Amino acid sequence: MRIAAAWSWRILVVAAVVALVGFVIVQLRLVAIPFFVALLLAALLVPFSNWLQRHGWPKWLAVAVNELAVIAVVAGLITVVVIQVRSGFPDLQKQTLAKYEELKDFLLASPLHLTETDIENYFDGLVTSISEDTSALVEQGFDLASLGGHILAGTLLALFVTLFILIDGRGIWNWVVKVFPMRARPAIIGAGEAGWLTLSTFVRVQIFVAAIDAVGIGLGAFILGLFYGGFPLVIPIAIAVFLASFIPVVGAVVSGGLAVFVALVYLGPVPALIMLGIVILVQQLEGHVLQPLLVGAAVKVHPVAVVLAVATGGFVAGIPGALFAVPLVAVLNVMIGYIGRGEWRTNPHPSVADVTSPIVVPRRRREG
Repeated sequence: MRIAAAWSWRILVVAAVVALVGFVIVQLRLVAIPFFVALLLAALLVPFSNWLQRHGWPKWLAVAVNELAVIAVVAGLITVVVIQVRSGFPDLQKQTLAKYEELKDFLLASPLHLTETDIENYFDGLVTSISEDTSALVEQGFDLASLGGHILAGTLLALFVTLFILIDGRGIWNWVVKVFPMRARPAIIGAGEAGWLTLSTFVRVQIFVAAIDAVGIGLGAFILGLFYGGFPLVIPIAIAVFLASFIPVVGAVVSGGLAVFVALVYLGPVPALIMLGIVILVQQLEGHVLQPLLVGAAVKVHPVAVVLAVATGGFVAGIPGALFAVPLVAVLNVMIGYIGRGEWRTNPHPSVADVTSPIVVPRRRREG
């Protein structure tokens, strides 16, 4: 009983702290989400910026090149998707309505004895359910009327935070470390360095995996269109697969389903089945080769934990929660493991010497 009680109150304290942190993050989600996005961008860009500086580039130029590259890539992807979707959406809508009428005629003539009212009620219920689920994932408490302003403000905030991390990330980290007591600083520094290395590795590996998914499904859709008279929206589908792949497991399934839907609407059932086979093949390659060998080695988290983290993050915080769940779990796993092993006692990180001195507050000079 004493052991159970000792464990119980400690678990309750930890759970209370986690709940409090989660509550604060939810309340400050307009700031927290851009901040987490900035951390992911910085984890990708800081090594490249340091590499440029080691090869003789001035710091201001290396930082400017990285920041402008992010803006150019994001703006380019958005522009391509908007142009392609605007040109192909009217035809997609027309084809979707035509396929709906064909399906309705098939169901009316089937042995199910369905009436037109039954079919319309089923489809209305399906559309309503999808709309509610999508709104719950996307909005997360935001007003749709102000969602555009939130996105713009969040984008600017993420870019500013990324810029400051590129300029003085080490100084910011040293300031954070000095908030902790002297005895805790070696553990915090070593755990933070290990977590940052894991986050950087995860982002680079995940970009590689997402690119393979996008190329595989996009190339399959393009080849399928060559044999069946054209496959529209190939580029937006490939970009959607690339972006959705940053949400492990779930993202690839959803984006692959979009490709299958477009194939069904434009080309028919047989090409849609072929597209489904291509999506499954690419996802099997990701799930059984790329994820275990690359992502698994980078995050050091079991695949079951990855699935549970994505599901929990999506349930708690929607799309942002699913996006940040795996890197958060990976970083916490590495940091807690580092502190638990006690390596910081016998082999402290070299940067410990920079922040082991206490904060000195200068005394104000007496006047008179």
